[in-house]
Amino acid sequence: MCEPDFKIESLGSKHDREAFTCSSEPLQRYLRNQGKQDTRKRAAVVYVLTPDGQTIAGYYTLSQFSIKLDDIPPDTARRLARYPDVPATLIGRLAVDDKYRAQGLGEKLLLDALQRCLVHSRQIASCAVVVDAKDAQAKGFYQKYGFLELPGIPNRLFLSMATIEQLDL
Repeated sequence: MCEPDFKIESLGSKHDREAFTCSSEPLQRYLRNQGKQDTRKRAAVVYVLTPDGQTIAGYYTLSQFSIKLDDIPPDTARRLARYPDVPATLIGRLAVDDKYRAQGLGEKLLLDALQRCLVHSRQIASCAVVVDAKDAQAKGFYQKYGFLELPGIPNRLFLSMATIEQLDL
């Protein structure tokens, strides 16, 4: 049996949002009910992973964000511009359909998101990528890729663009 040729593209009307099932009800509900609206209102952009142009095997969202310089660990903050807030990009949600679990698609989605963030940071400034891990398992997933905790903000992690540039994307 041959592996499907997955593509990542912006969420569109051709994608079957209702068929997406995920063990995290809030992530499932977001894609089904709010993702298209957030895209239309420019609150977030939803990218979907699809094997056939219709089925959604997974998705993630990106939006602009800022981090208080004081919230960033001092060794990293020293290398950033000295403004009270520094620009960042938020991966607001990342989920894989239950039917596609354990196939490495979460990693595929994350690496695609990081690549997009890096490319766009050269056009619209962003010094880091931020995520809010929903639980300990998600936190461990992101930490495996080098994300660091923001002290004092539970489950909020970041990865500097300088670190992303060094990844083999």
